[in-house]
Amino acid sequence: MSVNVDGRIVAPGSDDFLEQAWELKEHISRAEGVLKQRRNFFTDAYRRSTVHCCLTDGTDLVGFAAVRRDGYILFLAVDPDCRGHGIGKRLVAQVAEDHTSITCHARTTNENALQFYEHLGFDIKRRIDNYYEDGGDAYYLKLGSSAGLTDRISDLIRR
Repeated sequence: MSVNVDGRIVAPGSDDFLEQAWELKEHISRAEGVLKQRRNFFTDAYRRSTVHCCLTDGTDLVGFAAVRRDGYILFLAVDPDCRGHGIGKRLVAQVAEDHTSITCHARTTNENALQFYEHLGFDIKRRIDNYYEDGGDAYYLKLGSSAGLTDRISDLIRR
């Protein structure tokens, strides 16, 4: 089975796809116990970010990456039913096209995210205790820089 997706970019200050992103984030939060941000925090961060979206049928959001100007990924979410089809890789590749450095945080207990980031070449730089509002710990991750980010991500997508 393959998933055909279209990409869209939401500029900072826009609410395009905000409600769908919130619903996707909440779906993942309920199912997996991650992405536990409060609505106000999420909305503010979304509006301040460039958001790379993956859509099916041009309207149904199946994944998104909200990114700060410095290449820090605030949120990366892919619908669990659409995982394994390269959507997460595609989102990170889109981020890599615009930034020389990509960083993020991931819960130390989020094995799916940690395996995904490790597969892409992210390195754990440090552990931060009590990072999340609920007291959860995080790893600070950075995409390795031994080769150009765009080239490395492009190679991964072709696999």
